[in-house]
Amino acid sequence: MSITSLIRPFFERRYRQLEHSGRNADDIQRQLLSNLIARAQNTEWGRTHQYQNITSYEDFTRKVPVNTYEDLKGFIDRMRHGESDVLWPGRVKWYAKSSGTTNDKSKFIPVSADGLQDTHYAGGKDVVACYLHNYPKSKLFDGRALILGGSHEQNYNVPESLVGDLSAILIENIHPMANWVRTPGKSVALLSDFETKRDRIARIAMKQKVTNLSGVPSWMLSVLSHMLEISGKKYVTDVWPHLEVFFHGGVAFTPYRNTYHEIIPSDQMHYMETYNASEGFFGLQSDPGDAAMELMVNYGVFYEFIPLEDVGKENPRVVPIWGVETGRNYAIVISTTCGLWRYQIGDT
Repeated sequence: MSITSLIRPFFERRYRQLEHSGRNADDIQRQLLSNLIARAQNTEWGRTHQYQNITSYEDFTRKVPVNTYEDLKGFIDRMRHGESDVLWPGRVKWYAKSSGTTNDKSKFIPVSADGLQDTHYAGGKDVVACYLHNYPKSKLFDGRALILGGSHEQNYNVPESLVGDLSAILIENIHPMANWVRTPGKSVALLSDFETKRDRIARIAMKQKVTNLSGVPSWMLSVLSHMLEISGKKYVTDVWPHLEVFFHGGVAFTPYRNTYHEIIPSDQMHYMETYNASEGFFGLQSDPGDAAMELMVNYGVFYEFIPLEDVGKENPRVVPIWGVETGRNYAIVISTTCGLWRYQIGDT
């Protein structure tokens, strides 16, 4: 019996929960907002915005403004210096470095311990749950997962506090059991010099049984091309005959699709897109026959939406998930267990 067949029932139960979430999105999101407000009411932000008096979504919108990074930057910087109970209960140790604003080279997005578990890692588990459901013959766990990540560094001089790529934060905090099925080891995965890291990953992974890939398409393509170069092989499947899926995200896959098909010429190879940003894990491709991604409503993220034509206005219309209309474009606004409140992430 394969390892995958032993693990599959756990993920199938999770898949059934996802189906339930899709049918009950409004109720789930209402309860999530209530939980977020209750947990944060004793933070500085919660006291300032009278969270103890919020009993409905309408109360929330009246007391809490829609925010940009510039609006929250001062609070986040204090958190980075070690202050507790500012935007979220306790002390947030990790900060994902994201693309900058007009005033700064980089944004630093808080990643709380709660957000790691109820959003980012939850998304990773659900990607696997959907994949295994869609492909009953998969042997995903009968080999290694090649997971690419960035790097991190010390956050100011705060003990045990890190700032860096979200992928590096996820690798740094991943459950030790996950290291049994992933490659490379943490010491290589978190190297800061990409050229060195690419070479070491290629040389290590080419000797292992790899069944699945995870990462940004451009980074992964660079690693795979280097592996083919040093191995003398023409196709990735010559190195990893059991490779079956690439979980990808971060950038659009379309410009890379043909190249991947050229170096992985297998009708048993699958591709699954995810929408995982520094601010949260928002969506995944639950149906292999549909390129659209499903919004994940049962994580630590409460969603609101601004009609695209209202973006930039002084008082834009903002609607929760139960107020959206199909066929319209919206900008996304989120409130999360990482302490982002009515935060415009800049995506549509």
